[in-house]
Amino acid sequence: MTSHISNVRSKPDKVLTDIADYALTYEISSALAYETARNCLIDTLGCGLEALEYPACTKLLGPIVPGTTVSNGAKVPGTSFQLDPVQAAFNIGTTIRWLDFNDTWLAAEWGHPSDNLGGILATADWLSRNNLTTSKAPLTMRDVLTAMIKAHEIQGCIALENSFNKVGLDHVVLVKVASTAVVAQMLGLTRDQIINAVSLAWVDGQSLRTYRHAPNTGSRKSWAAGDATSRAVRLALIAKTGEMGYPSVLTAKTWGFYDVSFKGKPFKFQRRYGSYVMENVLFKISYPAEFHAQTAVEAAMQINEQLKRLGKKPEDIKRITNRTHEACIRIIDKKGPLNNPADRDHCVQYMVAVSIIFGRLTAADYEDNVAADPRIDKLRAKIVCVENKRYTKDYHDPKKRSIANALTVEFHDGTKLKEIVCEYPIGHKRRRQEGIPLLEAKFRTNLARRFPKERQDQILAVSLDQRKLESMAVNEYVDLYVV
Repeated sequence: MTSHISNVRSKPDKVLTDIADYALTYEISSALAYETARNCLIDTLGCGLEALEYPACTKLLGPIVPGTTVSNGAKVPGTSFQLDPVQAAFNIGTTIRWLDFNDTWLAAEWGHPSDNLGGILATADWLSRNNLTTSKAPLTMRDVLTAMIKAHEIQGCIALENSFNKVGLDHVVLVKVASTAVVAQMLGLTRDQIINAVSLAWVDGQSLRTYRHAPNTGSRKSWAAGDATSRAVRLALIAKTGEMGYPSVLTAKTWGFYDVSFKGKPFKFQRRYGSYVMENVLFKISYPAEFHAQTAVEAAMQINEQLKRLGKKPEDIKRITNRTHEACIRIIDKKGPLNNPADRDHCVQYMVAVSIIFGRLTAADYEDNVAADPRIDKLRAKIVCVENKRYTKDYHDPKKRSIANALTVEFHDGTKLKEIVCEYPIGHKRRRQEGIPLLEAKFRTNLARRFPKERQDQILAVSLDQRKLESMAVNEYVDLYVV
């Protein structure tokens, strides 16, 4: 007995058409979204500037063929590189993500929506420089902010109800999809071409999460998003040639993404695409810590101060209990040896221990010379995480979106400190008024790492003024960051 296989092509999956229609036609009307996008832009670029201090990052940068310069190519902020848009996207995306200090989105799936800036900025700069050679107007930074809002929205709305980590896939798949859609729109693709481009992003083999988890945690997690956003630019350019797409890439029986990679389940959606994600995005302001640990680090800093007042030392601690949410336990509750910086910045015990011992947590604190201090491993062995069901519920509640941790310290002499509870980190929307001045201070610090005072002032004069920034040509703004 045989069964015939239908070779009739279906209409494009609704997920594809919804993304394409949003990227192509949706008008962003939220002033809050644009203001938040500007803050996101400067914070993201600042994170990239700080990453340039780390040779492990800079060794990956530059053209594929050393010495190559692309005429009218995209420039990489903080460097002298001028590259094709695909390689520029990788360079920018890698610096942005290297120190795990850019924005965050937490839901059923987590991720860092500003990772999309690699593809967006590279494409916008490349288009602007080439437009000028044919007497066309360059893109403006408002175009960049609009693309950022839309990329945030695509990545974040899919992440709200769909967990890719639970099927072993890394969240950078959503960077690839979101970047592909907005870059395709920037390149002037038609609706059908955008649908084709997004289908190509889904049909790709997707990254496994193994480089984020024991026993394989490693530095690929710092360049995976750069790889994803650069791949998006490449796919959009391929689709622009008229290359075909795959309309049922998600829903095709047996061979589609749902059956192959998502256990046969279709995506669920909590809301339509708008500007919700950018308006509610989380900023990492105070600490370069995996976001599920941000509030734990804030609490640990308070413990450091209490120990000083009481005249006690970390060695006096018998046990620390961290009441936390399920996602924290699943991702960063880690025991045993930590082999590299990527291991350490995904271990809540390490981050809490360093904060209590030194009263600080910087990117440098994940390096081998700091990790060699024996007090850190001794203290982190005393830290135990337990799930609090309410914290887990509030983590998923769209009206709260908390990221709670609560630390209780017990001493060898039988005494204990009152539990320190921190439910919302300083980068949360609920603490935006408190956080933005600190975000701007972080940006100033990162500018000072790379540029002389006069250049810093030029960048700040534009970057902190919404109207000036939005009206500025992309190539002129990027030129301010060239060394």
